[in-house]
Amino acid sequence: MRPYLNHATTRPSSSATPPYLPCYHHSHFLSPKTSFIPLFHSTKYPTLQNPKSPSYPLQDPTNFPAFVSLVKASMASSASGRAATETKPFSVLFVCLGNICRSPAAEGVFRDIVKKKGLDSKFNIDSAGTINYHEGNLADPRMRAASKRRDIEITSISRPIRPSDFRDFDLIIAMDKRNREDILEAFNRWKSRDKLPADAYKKVRLMCSYCKKHDETEVPDPYYGGAQGFEKVLDLLEDACESLLDNILAENSNIHGS
Repeated sequence: MRPYLNHATTRPSSSATPPYLPCYHHSHFLSPKTSFIPLFHSTKYPTLQNPKSPSYPLQDPTNFPAFVSLVKASMASSASGRAATETKPFSVLFVCLGNICRSPAAEGVFRDIVKKKGLDSKFNIDSAGTINYHEGNLADPRMRAASKRRDIEITSISRPIRPSDFRDFDLIIAMDKRNREDILEAFNRWKSRDKLPADAYKKVRLMCSYCKKHDETEVPDPYYGGAQGFEKVLDLLEDACESLLDNILAENSNIHGS
């Protein structure tokens, strides 16, 4: 317990170290001959002023460089913290029918391109299906093998699209026109019940609308075809995903490499 003075306490001599000031660690503060000079004038606590000391004028804190530097550093730190909190990754969701061929491949291709440009921390990338038939399954092994030959890893697990996707993602990319229709129909069913943003349908785009080297308007489903069909899908996705990233960066100047 900290010692304190009362009427029965005898004040020690000036040569003794005051036992009632244990919180100070410098001899300048321990000397009873030293007057306490407040930095700011106090009228609320007159006991802080030594009546035997000369009167000191009100001090302007901006005259003290260390004080000003401390305030500026604190303000900069607060602003930086707010910016970090307010900046969230740009979110892209790729969607096909069952989420085992085209959309997992699109997720893998786009993730690979983003990573090579040092932007992986700036993006949230996922994929989904318009049906839940394959929910919980890995992507088709033929799709994974074709991607692996291009040094692209597909690790996603199939899941169906859900209402929260229309809130959580900035873009929802459909592989073909039927996928787009199914996505929009789902949005219309869910928008009132789940209080979705009224303009969320604008997030839905076609994958091939970003293609520059190919004329196809849809990414064909390779599920019932041969190996060449999976290669064709990857050709389209690599073309479209390069352009998609360029488009996102052009429209979002806050996204840049670390």
